[in-house]
Amino acid sequence: MKRFYSFTVGHSKLILVVFALLFILAVFGQAAVEVNYNVTDYLPPDTPSTKALEVLSGEFAGGIPNARLMERDVSLAEALSLKGALAAVPGVEGVTWLDDAVDILQPLELQDQDTVETYYKDGAALYTLTISDEYRLSAVEEIRALAGDNGALTGDAVSTADATTGTVAEVRLITVIAVLFVWLVLTVTTTSWAEPVLVLAGLGAATVLNAGSNVLFGEISFVTNAAGSVLQLACTLDYSVFLIHRFAECRSGGLGAREAMVDALCKSTTSIMSSGLTTVIGFLALVFMRFGLGPDLGYALAKGIAISMLTVFLFVPALILTTYTLMERTAHRPFLPSFDGFARFVVRVMFPMLLVFAIIAVPAALASTRNDYYYGSAHIYVEGTRYGADTAAIEEVFGKSDTYVAMVKRGDIAREQALSDALHAIPEVTSVISYVDTVGAEIPMGFLGEDTLGLLVSDSYSRFVVSVDADSEGGDAFRLVEEVRAALDSLYPGEYYLAGDGVSTYDLMDTITADNLKVNLIAIAAVFLVLLLSFKSLSLPFILVLSIETAIWINMAIPYFRGSTVFYISYLIVSSIQLGATVDYAILFADRYLEFRAALPRREAVRRTISAVTVSVCTSGSAIIVVGLGLGFVSRHGIISQLGMFLGIGGALSLAIVLFVLPALMYIFDGVILKTTRKRYG
Repeated sequence: MKRFYSFTVGHSKLILVVFALLFILAVFGQAAVEVNYNVTDYLPPDTPSTKALEVLSGEFAGGIPNARLMERDVSLAEALSLKGALAAVPGVEGVTWLDDAVDILQPLELQDQDTVETYYKDGAALYTLTISDEYRLSAVEEIRALAGDNGALTGDAVSTADATTGTVAEVRLITVIAVLFVWLVLTVTTTSWAEPVLVLAGLGAATVLNAGSNVLFGEISFVTNAAGSVLQLACTLDYSVFLIHRFAECRSGGLGAREAMVDALCKSTTSIMSSGLTTVIGFLALVFMRFGLGPDLGYALAKGIAISMLTVFLFVPALILTTYTLMERTAHRPFLPSFDGFARFVVRVMFPMLLVFAIIAVPAALASTRNDYYYGSAHIYVEGTRYGADTAAIEEVFGKSDTYVAMVKRGDIAREQALSDALHAIPEVTSVISYVDTVGAEIPMGFLGEDTLGLLVSDSYSRFVVSVDADSEGGDAFRLVEEVRAALDSLYPGEYYLAGDGVSTYDLMDTITADNLKVNLIAIAAVFLVLLLSFKSLSLPFILVLSIETAIWINMAIPYFRGSTVFYISYLIVSSIQLGATVDYAILFADRYLEFRAALPRREAVRRTISAVTVSVCTSGSAIIVVGLGLGFVSRHGIISQLGMFLGIGGALSLAIVLFVLPALMYIFDGVILKTTRKRYG
């Protein structure tokens, strides 16, 4: 290892040139990365709703309806005219309104009132639209312009368009907040005015290289785009700080700059590698999710941590050697006082804190599994946003609504009529548009125009567009999906396809809930194995993982006790991220405790450890807290916002347990730890 570092240190200028070239390429690569804002696109390809969407796109020109527009204060003639204008918007593949379900030339009082009020009620017209992905942004903008102040627009296509335009600005603001905070923390915790600039330069290089290398994936999810860079920054902040401090220590021992850097790298490698490896493994656990959002985030973050470690071992040393004289000239006295007083306080209260920890651990573990969840994207925008206000306005007049599209083998008109009757018999079904409903089984298909016929049947399938009075997720919605599938299965066993927002969300629930136990067990087992190998201890992995897992349980239990609903995607992702990102604090504490314990009694070793690690863990921990809370408060996207709040609160909980509870655990189990641990100091 020393030979390798001697070689890299001797070629510092070459390394700087190489990283500069890679940085330029990464900037261009980052601009080429596409961002996907549609949650259901990450469903596994073998789920029933995904297969249904593939068949639908191949058989029919129009896809699944993905937007609803309500226009207030319009007559029937005005509503029909607006329908024509909507259909002419580029990217609008289909518009469904009252005239598709009933004959509006006849008095509405003579028509089925449930069907009429599905599309026209209290002078307001409700249109169901299908908007193509390629024209989503422009189409939503033009539809809003056509609707004017009397319009309200909602639906999956609309929320995706709003996320696309809004998240970019949010990411920039969150990044600025994170960088400014990290600079402030580093200014306070370091002893040179130049150190914060060097650390941020290393972090900036690593995050840009990672973001640019995402071009290898072609496309990343909105979660990865919003949280990836700031999480990488927060999780790897301490790598550069640790190396710089080691370099300063070696320089103070009288070594020359190059010799000091080689020595600092050799002494830092084990700590940085073990810390980075646990973080990488925590993120890689997400790769084992069948739900594609997990692998998308897991690969990007794991790659980011690996790039950060390479940057610390190659780029940062070259940068320090180029500017170390500036570091020494801008040295200043420490701004932070000694933490000996804080350490003495913790030693006094650690046993009461351990008692509190023991009391709340089991209830928190149980409560963390009993939250109410949102599985899809129907609730990602609250009423304070334009989308949320429009959704509330539509639901106030027309109630909740979703649209399913069923496809069955064509050719058996009698069976299609039976299916229509079965669907109409379901109380939540408000309208069915199909060949037998719209045209009638008695009219031969040859009498229909191609445009009309193409919307109802294809070469192989008959299509049923089913409007339901239900949300796209929740217990009632999921029971309705099961009931509609049962009706289809009774007449077309194994020979039908069903798609729609509610159907995709049902499959999403099935997929990601099955992922939960698997991902958590993999993350825990992998981190446990790394700790086992790092410390060569049978007891420390249990103590350290239990400490951080309890912080995760408490974090996940808070929504249960508050009575709030959790986005399951946030819940699933944050469990692995919190474990991978904050177990480093526990590792550092245990490592320094063993070092002090080699020469000191256990109580004094605990006190000295707290005093020694507080600045380091608070530096890294505060960055994760601020980055998380920044995401939580800045983002209007519900999933990203909640993920950020979980990270911020979870980071604070992990930090508190490491500083106030872990000392007592190390003290109480000192004898067991020493007997079962081969790692020694002194």
